[in-house]
Amino acid sequence: MSSPTRGPEAATPPARYVLRKLPHVTVLFWVLKTVAVTLGETAGDEFGITLGLGYVATAAIFLLFFLVVVTAQIRAGRFRPVLYWAVILSTSMVGTEISDFLNRGFGHASDDSGGIGYTAGGLILGSILVVVFLVWWRTGQTYDVENIASRTGEILYWVAILVSNTLGTSSGDALAHDTSLGFRGAFFVLGGVLLLLVAAHYLTAINGTLIFWVAFVLTRPLGAAGGDYLVKPTDEGGLGAGTLWGSLALLAVLTLLALFQAWRLASHPLEMLPTPANARTGAKPGRRPPVPPPAKWPRAIAKAAAHPERVSARINAKFRAARR
Repeated sequence: MSSPTRGPEAATPPARYVLRKLPHVTVLFWVLKTVAVTLGETAGDEFGITLGLGYVATAAIFLLFFLVVVTAQIRAGRFRPVLYWAVILSTSMVGTEISDFLNRGFGHASDDSGGIGYTAGGLILGSILVVVFLVWWRTGQTYDVENIASRTGEILYWVAILVSNTLGTSSGDALAHDTSLGFRGAFFVLGGVLLLLVAAHYLTAINGTLIFWVAFVLTRPLGAAGGDYLVKPTDEGGLGAGTLWGSLALLAVLTLLALFQAWRLASHPLEMLPTPANARTGAKPGRRPPVPPPAKWPRAIAKAAAHPERVSARINAKFRAARR
């Protein structure tokens, strides 16, 4: 029979763990993300422009889809690839319609003559994304997307993704329409910037989380530019695949890749995460961090405020002694 552990280890409670809800960031992650946001661009154009539903009606349909799948994702107990990528797809679809409505106005116009314009829309959406990240920081949730394990952190994660995908649509349209690059030129410029980010990740000491979020935002305009290049007519600089067939092809690719990820996950499950702590205070959920007492308090009161559990133990001991 082993002797009980003594010393600091004895006072340390066993670590608690939770299941991962979000995937590791790998090459497969970026491929799936790019395919999903590209499909969001082409599907949005199919419903909003080709079928003539208009941006408001299409946004309402896609928003309902987003609310259903994101609720299921937040309620899920672990990472489920098909569900996760359905939420990513829905944020791209909703983002496409919100951006088009903001930039192009009501109806189903294919230019920005009825809205505020691509550049102005991008600036507004970029400002909103900055606010989201400031709120995220203020809550103390980690920015490390591989280690998000709280419900608050996951909700902030999905809000940031929705806004970044909306921003990406405006950015891609601005590069393609407000510059001389066109769809193909914008695609290659964004691809080049992403390659520079890959080099920065491996060759520099730049924070990996910062690189991730910059790359995450930029893959959306990359998908927007790529989607436009795939489906737009040849006389507009595209390949002429059309929004319907282009969307169906991308959906097939996304489904196969998500199923492949699920198959790999069955044989190589994700490791568990320690119970998350507040990134700013270090406090665990449900526990308030100790508050240092003001310097002007008497010493005895300061000690009692710093160690309330000792005061409680003494009161209980005196109460038990009085009852005897």
